[in-house]
Amino acid sequence: MTLLIISPDYASHLFPLATLGTAWLEAGERVVVASGPATADIVAAFGFERVNLQLGRGSNPGTIRAEDQPTGEDDALRGFFDATRLGMVETLTFQAEARSNDLLWNPVEVARAVQQIVADVQPDHVIVDHLAFSARLALISAGIRHADVVLGHPSALPVGLEVYGYPPDWPDAFAPAGDDLVALMGICENVRDSFTGQWNAALQVLDPTATPSADAFMECGDILLLNYPAELHDAARGELLPPHAFLGSAVRDEAADADVDRWLADGSDLPIVYVSFGSFLSVRGDVLARVAEALRGLDVRVAIATGATDPAELGTIPDSWLVRAFLPQVTVLERSVLAVSHGGNNSVTEAMTHGVPLLLLPFSTDQFAGAAAVETAGFGLSLAPNTATAAELRVAMAALLALGGDARQSLDRLGASLQGGAGPKRAYAALLAVPVEL
Repeated sequence: MTLLIISPDYASHLFPLATLGTAWLEAGERVVVASGPATADIVAAFGFERVNLQLGRGSNPGTIRAEDQPTGEDDALRGFFDATRLGMVETLTFQAEARSNDLLWNPVEVARAVQQIVADVQPDHVIVDHLAFSARLALISAGIRHADVVLGHPSALPVGLEVYGYPPDWPDAFAPAGDDLVALMGICENVRDSFTGQWNAALQVLDPTATPSADAFMECGDILLLNYPAELHDAARGELLPPHAFLGSAVRDEAADADVDRWLADGSDLPIVYVSFGSFLSVRGDVLARVAEALRGLDVRVAIATGATDPAELGTIPDSWLVRAFLPQVTVLERSVLAVSHGGNNSVTEAMTHGVPLLLLPFSTDQFAGAAAVETAGFGLSLAPNTATAAELRVAMAALLALGGDARQSLDRLGASLQGGAGPKRAYAALLAVPVEL
């Protein structure tokens, strides 16, 4: 049996997708990944075959920098980073307006390339990143049965009256003006309609007999796989989803890192706090510096993945801290008692898997909905990254370090249910229950 995984050329997308594929590899099956060249080493590290597929202009092997991107994509990234400094609505507005240019990149050409890969590989099952719209267009137009994997918060697939790009929920720390929200909704609706027009135009070329989509953002594969814990999702919203399975998390095995292992093995009794803003938002060194200032006032050991930020921006680094551009996140989280994050889905699900409460500072996209869900469950707190002071951050950190009672017990139960490779096993079972006929 052969599994084909279709992924954008971004490490943050490929890591969880490839982790799902480990269940097939462990069963002695063949796994082929279609992705771009920037993530080729990641595919090789998993032991999978790879075929080349470029799904967009940009790429990210681990830490993204604007200067490493092709012309046009670099300016778009700088514009996005600038928008995050203004606030929630400004960032979501920028992202909504950018979608008309970056979500369906050369859709007909990419779709035909995907269809050729399927013809060459002859997979028994296909899983594809939900945000790989051109690839999904290829599969839908050719009638190729597949599983659609939502790697972010489940609201990445809108249901009911939801509109893609407009968060269905956000933490109380954000209080956007009503007029601003009305304007954002109008922009998201216009983008939805424009994007659906582009989708239908490409669909008409690929399959002239196909029924046009009413909302291309709501299109889905034959089964929906959600890389998210069901325990954090509103049950009423779940009833509106198409056939689906909640995977919980896709926590990867990481290669041993001798320096990190030595640091973790230190005999100190101080609790460990892990800090990371992921591959994109690590550029916000100003916020990382405030987080570091807050942590210097607590009796903790700290591991900070600075990503694109120069560690010098953080100020004085205590000797007991571990500060590097990149850290093996899963390994460090396993020993941590608190994590400070931007609220990316990998960070959230990996922290939940190890029962680690979260202080979330969301900047963009589905991070707001994800942060609200964590806060509602009692597993974390959220603050606005542009306005939270070091003192406010420290108070929130202290509260989460002392997390106890029902919230602590519920988080421990959730973590236990997500461990042992639960996500890949659930994905494997879900696909075997719905045979894919090519």
